[in-house]
Amino acid sequence: MHELAITQNVLDIALEQAEKHDASKVTRINLVVGEMSGVVDECVQFYFEFLSKDTIASDATLSFERIPITAHCYDCDTTFPLAEFNWVCPNCQGSNIEVVAGRELYIDSMEME
Repeated sequence: MHELAITQNVLDIALEQAEKHDASKVTRINLVVGEMSGVVDECVQFYFEFLSKDTIASDATLSFERIPITAHCYDCDTTFPLAEFNWVCPNCQGSNIEVVAGRELYIDSMEME
């Protein structure tokens, strides 16, 4: 259900930027979404279609760039994809790791007329 609030924020930002740049239409919004964010693309799309009705963003296309979960091991200085939340370094089997990618959630760019 948090997709509703996220989608409302995306729309608010898009409309605010469109007004700031005297745009008459928002045509595309490019989103970056980390795998750990828990955001479901289809839900955002559904809510966007509903919320953007009767706005200058009503026909905008949403584009989703998915960022995989990536971790870094401080023991052996290895960066690796974190598969199925296996919190162990595949190189040294250490557990001194930190997630360095996969939590992203932001608007990367927008196209307007």
